Amino acid sequence: MAALFGRRMRRGAASTAVAAAAMAALSASGAPSAVGEQPAASAAERPSAGASGQEDPSVTGDSPYHTDLPPLKGPGRNDPPDETPATGSAESGIPATVLDAYRKAEASLAASNPRCRVPWELLAAIGKVESGHARGGRLDTNGTTPSPILGPVLNGVGFANISDTDGGAYDGDTLHDRAVGPMQFIPQTWESWGRDGNGDGRRDPNNIYDAALAAGSYLCAHDRDLTVERDLHQAILGYNRSQEYLRTVLHWYDYYRKGAHEVPDGSQPAPGAPTGTGGKTPSPAPVRPGTPSPSPTKPGKPTKPAKPGDGSSSKPTPPPTTPPPTTPPPTTPPPTTPAPATRLVDLGDGALSAPAGERFAERPAVRAERADKKPAAQAKVRFTLTGETGTTFEGGATTVTVTTKADGVAKAPALLAGGKPGALTVKATLLGTTEAVTLGLRGEVTAPRADKLVRTDETELTCEAGATFEGRIALTATRDGQAAPGVAATATVLAGADPADGEKAADQGPYFLTPGDEPAEDRRTRELTLTTDAKGNLLLPELHTDDTTGTFRLRVETTGGAVVVLELKVTDPA
Repeated sequence: MAALFGRRMRRGAASTAVAAAAMAALSASGAPSAVGEQPAASAAERPSAGASGQEDPSVTGDSPYHTDLPPLKGPGRNDPPDETPATGSAESGIPATVLDAYRKAEASLAASNPRCRVPWELLAAIGKVESGHARGGRLDTNGTTPSPILGPVLNGVGFANISDTDGGAYDGDTLHDRAVGPMQFIPQTWESWGRDGNGDGRRDPNNIYDAALAAGSYLCAHDRDLTVERDLHQAILGYNRSQEYLRTVLHWYDYYRKGAHEVPDGSQPAPGAPTGTGGKTPSPAPVRPGTPSPSPTKPGKPTKPAKPGDGSSSKPTPPPTTPPPTTPPPTTPPPTTPAPATRLVDLGDGALSAPAGERFAERPAVRAERADKKPAAQAKVRFTLTGETGTTFEGGATTVTVTTKADGVAKAPALLAGGKPGALTVKATLLGTTEAVTLGLRGEVTAPRADKLVRTDETELTCEAGATFEGRIALTATRDGQAAPGVAATATVLAGADPADGEKAADQGPYFLTPGDEPAEDRRTRELTLTTDAKGNLLLPELHTDDTTGTFRLRVETTGGAVVVLELKVTDPA
């Protein structure tokens, strides 16, 4: 396998190096991404989870990757026509723990995001290309690599230039970021997409269970369906913006779908790690046309200087000089020791509130501080949601762990309000301390709202005194153009046709009947509270009239401020 790996790398080295350099140049220049919510060939922008107007980096920061292709057959190759991998072949073997992580990630996402339909074979293809399945399954009993798998320093030399975003917490580099772990996440992407795949309460990019679930979650972003080719290609290109990368992953994906089997952890040779040339053999430097090739110096006796008077016009050859020592290349600084944290400070303004079914405007945020009240970098803070509202963090989790940056700040992912109004608590717990340090952040899910209310029936709103209006009034409530279910609304009969007549319920004219066994006279009401159904529809009860004639108003208002005012006319009996 190692020989096959090396041979394939050398064969595509030149074109791959050019492609990698071009993609790195695009990333460093801030050029638009080649992948987005448009077809890959024409996309100009990808939706970002970051600040408005900023483009998210790819998962790997477009780091280099392993480019060995599976032994697929096809036109133009001197291989047999059969494209099915041999049963039990070394190439189709996946280390046991790694395969278990891929399959568990598929099952977890099938439950939390069934629309996406991410297959484990796709995660296997990416894991193969990024790290050779965690260096051939070299993992401890928890599924964590004994030593970090790190990509090259993303300092703009041959790759993207990404300054440090994690204080060295993940990659040990306080100057620039590096891709980390079996699925090669750069730290800033891991902060947003990291997941706890093995249930130990931590999000560790070096753990195959956490990394595989995080990779699947990222591939499913933007409501993708990975059985749709366009969505599949966009998801892969979001991992590394290279058409060669897309082609390589798709080859392995197809290969594993045709057959894969489990092998013992560590039984496969670890692939060659990506290097500064992208894991490929560098091409020789081009020779400028017209430049003579230097002749190699042959070993032997040193050249003697010409003697004076021997007829030679050449000057004596100076003795060889020792070249000056070269400056050693800069080295990555050693990892910094995390400063101990002893307390948490709430950075919120108490505005953790959102209507049911909507995103909270504020994200829970705390600052970890040392005993001297200075910020503590690289501290681990676990955010846990409690309450009966059904609220989750973005991605569906109710527990996430965040590492503080240099300013000591840890921000939880965005909160998505559940469908049940009520109180909730976000517990922030400082991990790694001898005594538990927990901070409770209070929040609330308010009643769902609507921003628009329209009438959908055509009932004639004229009735004779002492009779009942024909038909029932129907309305539909929406929020941001979508149906708004469970929204409370108040229907009130008002006196007079002019708003100057007041907004209080009338004491005569049209009325509703509340349910009950009492006489109708005792069940009359001119103010009624209702709730929209699952499709945002609102159907008012029948309207009756007493003996009072004239023009009245029916005002219907929802939570959120959507209002409809209808004119009711009561005429003399015919």
